[in-house]
Amino acid sequence: MISIPFGKPIIGDKEKQAVLDVLNTPILVHGPKAKEFEANFASYTGAKYAVSVSSCTAAMHLAYFYLNLGVGDEVIVPAQTHIATAHSVELCGAKSVFVDSELETGNIDINQIESLISNKTRAIAIVHYLGMPVDMEKLIAIAKKHELFILEDCALSIGSRIDGKHTGLFGDVGCFSFYPVKHMTTAEGGMLITNNKNIAETIGRQKAFGLDRHVGERKVAGLYDVNMLGLNYRMNEIQATIGIEQLKRMDEFIEARQTNYNDLMTQLSKINEITLFKSSYDAFQSSYYCLSILLTKSINKKRFEIIKYLKDRGIGTSIYYPRPVPHMTYYKTKYGYQEDSFPVASQISYDSIALPVGPHITLKDIKYIVENLKSAIMELR
Repeated sequence: MISIPFGKPIIGDKEKQAVLDVLNTPILVHGPKAKEFEANFASYTGAKYAVSVSSCTAAMHLAYFYLNLGVGDEVIVPAQTHIATAHSVELCGAKSVFVDSELETGNIDINQIESLISNKTRAIAIVHYLGMPVDMEKLIAIAKKHELFILEDCALSIGSRIDGKHTGLFGDVGCFSFYPVKHMTTAEGGMLITNNKNIAETIGRQKAFGLDRHVGERKVAGLYDVNMLGLNYRMNEIQATIGIEQLKRMDEFIEARQTNYNDLMTQLSKINEITLFKSSYDAFQSSYYCLSILLTKSINKKRFEIIKYLKDRGIGTSIYYPRPVPHMTYYKTKYGYQEDSFPVASQISYDSIALPVGPHITLKDIKYIVENLKSAIMELR
């Protein structure tokens, strides 16, 4: 049986040896590898500062924690995103005010944002959907006008750029994920980047209980004070050392994804029953996380049958995302959102199938994927 998983971590001998090297040291947290990874990630993205954390969710939560976000505050959030984008707001006691998507890219509909800003709004969270950058120039103009903090959820946009500038550097903070199926992995983990020294230093303390001195800064072992409220959101040395090696391969990974994406896009463009999101164009450079197709009305009711057809033939797929966040039970129950709200985000959630383009697949795999997708549509329409 052919097996083409949707995502697969690409772990080599160098990553494995690096982990063993760390395990042979007495330092598994608070060590030099986390700092090295931070420096390397800052260099890769062009950021002045990078703060390693336990997950992308932790990075976003810390950003709002830094803002002292709380009850009565609101944050503009795209309806089409991973639940973590909204949960990080909710964890602070604040409220997500959801915005529908634009169908062309899947990104937040910037034209709808300003009408939803109130005197309670503290920040705007945007997501570079599937690695396709949001039009940050338009977004920044709105944020500046209303003096709002900008958080960029870059969980799927490592390697994405606008006119050469990396995503995560347009707003106040950029938050990245190293979950196993992402562009690179640390098994689990995340990174926050910023060009603001105060943000970096404060969050660097807040991620470690709010201690006034990190382990390496203490003249007497075990002696420290706590001068702020904090959490335990640190990245350990094992994760960091994997990240160091993975980051060295990022250009290789992105190049493979771009090649696979473009080849898959070319072949899929000939299928009438699907539409495709707009990809890299002009100054906007995607990270090519995956290629999501939208089924037209002629076949969209057969989505799960198509997914099963592909699965039965060894082809892994996914959905980004299963439903708009405000339609998830927690948010729907708490805030009373109706099923007919956020129509574009709903169309993307309910009519899309995400196909793999990662470095683990070959051009032969792509041909196999397309052939079977065509067959599925022909049999099921």
